[in-house]
Amino acid sequence: MTLTTYKWTIEKWHELVDSGVLDGQKVELLEQNIVNMSPEGIEHSYTTENVVIYLRNLLSNLAHVKESHPITLDNSEPEPDIAIVRLPETIYRHHHPYAEDIYWLIEISQRTLKKDLEQKSFTYARNGIPEYWVIDLQNKQVIVHTQPKDNKYSEVITHQSGIISPLAFPQVEIVLHKLLLF
Repeated sequence: MTLTTYKWTIEKWHELVDSGVLDGQKVELLEQNIVNMSPEGIEHSYTTENVVIYLRNLLSNLAHVKESHPITLDNSEPEPDIAIVRLPETIYRHHHPYAEDIYWLIEISQRTLKKDLEQKSFTYARNGIPEYWVIDLQNKQVIVHTQPKDNKYSEVITHQSGIISPLAFPQVEIVLHKLLLF
């Protein structure tokens, strides 16, 4: 028996979301497939909330920091834990941020490390997201992906302490212990 799956376009996905059929469901569109999102544990939730507060303070008047909201890519509409996008935030009144609006994305990984490092990394690199960070709670490290090329990031650096400056804002210093809260 051959398994055939329906591949969702962004337009059909928006129709489905707008219909209300998915209300209450924790799903996102990745590579034209509707996939379940992992439930948030306490560490994940606490880290996300506190990192968002920290980044909003650091990036005030430079960028808008979105928490767990969709972004619209070529064939995916994932909901990264944190998206740092261009201002003014009013441009998102009628659409989610597109790839060209995104400075960098952050996923908080507690039980989803494989998905975040493989599937999401592929999707983000293919769409030209210039920088992608994975805050790995299990191993107490931040994995920074840069230089997207040929559907992957050509530079991946793991940090466990110190300071990181994002590509979009090299003058901003992000202290790792403010990201690695557990």
